[in-house]
Amino acid sequence: MQRRQGRVNAGLLLLLYQISQVGLQNIPSVTLAVLVLNIFFFLNPVRPLHEVCISVNEGLYRQNWQRLLLSPVHHADDWHLYYNMISMLWKGIMLERKLKSVWFAYIIAVFSVLIGVVYMVLEFMLVKILNDPSYEMNCAVGFSGVLFALKVLNNHYNPGRVSSVLGLQISSKYACWVELVAIHLISPGTSFAGHLAGILVGLMYTMGPLKKIMKACAGAVTSFTDPDRPRDYYSGYSDYYYRYPEYQYTTPRNYYDYTGGLTEEEQLERAVLNSLNERDFGGATYNNERRPYGFWFPPEQNSEEEVRRQRLRRFDRR
Repeated sequence: MQRRQGRVNAGLLLLLYQISQVGLQNIPSVTLAVLVLNIFFFLNPVRPLHEVCISVNEGLYRQNWQRLLLSPVHHADDWHLYYNMISMLWKGIMLERKLKSVWFAYIIAVFSVLIGVVYMVLEFMLVKILNDPSYEMNCAVGFSGVLFALKVLNNHYNPGRVSSVLGLQISSKYACWVELVAIHLISPGTSFAGHLAGILVGLMYTMGPLKKIMKACAGAVTSFTDPDRPRDYYSGYSDYYYRYPEYQYTTPRNYYDYTGGLTEEEQLERAVLNSLNERDFGGATYNNERRPYGFWFPPEQNSEEEVRRQRLRRFDRR
């Protein structure tokens, strides 16, 4: 797709305006790089759309594997670019701050390629199941598959929230599935298989083996391979203790095993969610069951005010 001359790209202008309203200084580096990359390829496409889109015919049969890299960063028009990048802006800010920039960049790179592979597998399955060769020719472009995968991650790291889909309040756990169907009904021209591929890759990361495989491939650098595990605050001072033996070195206490890797804010949010779950079961626990992440509720049924005071004291002792 060559850049159209003399046409006002209203979607692109609106996107740039929205980015300016957020402020470049407020957008994490990897998220900003993804936005810039997609805008750049929209203005300066490598090739026409039919030469960068991914399909079973082009990717599997003709082995044009470069399309796995090119198809996510090319868009059909300015409004396609706008909606995808506005979604990326919001999801990127939240997830990059949670996962840190290096790991988030790794996720974007892996997801971009893997979603194209899963998309071809889904289309190939449709060919065999429905005995319809036309699915081999379905060619997809755009970043929306990656966005659906990021939505799964965002809902995973922020459980118990509610999303609004077409005015309906949907639990975030099921929001991506409702959006998958809703978008296909509203815009039949969108790639259902491409969006579904994104959801499946997101689930492979949050519930399947993908995260472990990515860690194994990344190497043995702890800060990179385990984004959820906090760094040892004293690790940079090992030389100090070595050079001055008169100071007794003691291994700093590691609270990771007690908190499950959650930050203080996430621990508080988990406590609130557990409190809501407790109310659903009448305020009592059974068989001395221990709640996840170390939050303990006494087996006897106490008053709501007593339970609240016990929780506050528990946080004060951390």
